[in-house]
Amino acid sequence: MALRPTALRNLSLLLRQPQPIRHNSSSSVNPTEVSHFNALASTWWDPHGSSRLLHLMNPLRHDFISSCLSSQATPYPSKQLRYLDVGCGGGIFAESAARLPSTANVTGIDPSSEVLQVAIEHARGDPLLHQPGRLQYLNKSIEQLPVPKRVEEQYDVLTLFEVIEHINYPAPFLASCLPFVKPGGWLVLSTIARTWTSWFTTKLVAEELVRLVPRGTHDWAKYINEVEVRRFFQGQKGWASDGGIRAIGCVYVPGLGWQMARGGEEWGNYFFGVRKDPHS
Repeated sequence: MALRPTALRNLSLLLRQPQPIRHNSSSSVNPTEVSHFNALASTWWDPHGSSRLLHLMNPLRHDFISSCLSSQATPYPSKQLRYLDVGCGGGIFAESAARLPSTANVTGIDPSSEVLQVAIEHARGDPLLHQPGRLQYLNKSIEQLPVPKRVEEQYDVLTLFEVIEHINYPAPFLASCLPFVKPGGWLVLSTIARTWTSWFTTKLVAEELVRLVPRGTHDWAKYINEVEVRRFFQGQKGWASDGGIRAIGCVYVPGLGWQMARGGEEWGNYFFGVRKDPHS
C-alpha cells in the first residue's frame, strides 16, 4: 500500500527556526482538520466509538503530568492547579482534570464549534463541573487568546494532547503557547514520531486494516520526532533548564490498552513535557 502523495514537510527545519510569536493576527487552524473532527463530534463520548483510543489513553495523560510535576528537586505545588487544554476536542481530558481535588480551574479551547458543543453538553451532566470557574470552554485557537500580562493569568499546566500532528506549522504554534505557562509550570503534549513503524501502526493497521480510528485521521508527513520537539524547546530562552524535560513512549497493546514504554518515544506515540524555568 502506497502513502498518499503528500509532500514531506521539513519539520526539523521548522522546529529549529521558529517564527516570531504572533497573536490575533494568524491562526494555526487547518480547516480540513476541523472538518474531519466535526464529522466525529457525535461519537466523541462513546467509549467504543471513534475516540475509543483517546478514552483509553486518558489515565496515562494524568500519570505523565504527575510525573512531571514531581520530577524536580523542589516539586511543583500540586494544589489548586490551573490548566489550559489546547485543542480540547470533546473534553475528555478537560473534564477529568476539572474533577481532580488539586484543580482550581480548567480552560479548554478548540477551533471546532461542533466538537466544543459536545464538550459543553457533556459537562452539564456533572454538578461538580457547574461550580463557577471550575471548567470553561472557548471556541478559539491559541492565537486568539489574549496574551497573559501577569503571572496570575498564566497556567500551571498547558496541555497539547494529540494536537501538533494536526498542525501545518508546529514551530510558530508552539511558540504561541509559551507565554501562557507560568514560571515553573509545564507544557505537556502527546504526539507521534515520524518513523516507518508509526506509519505501519497508525496508518496501515489502525486506519486501513483494523479501523481503530477513522480513515484520514492522521497525516504521517506531519508527525514530529521527539528529538525535533526537544531541540525546539532547548532553543527557547527560559525553558528546559535543570532537567526540565521528560519524554516517554506509549504503546497500545490489544487487550491491555495503552502502556508506557521507555524508548518508545523514538519510534511511535509518546508523551513530552517541558518546564518553564522558575525564574524566567
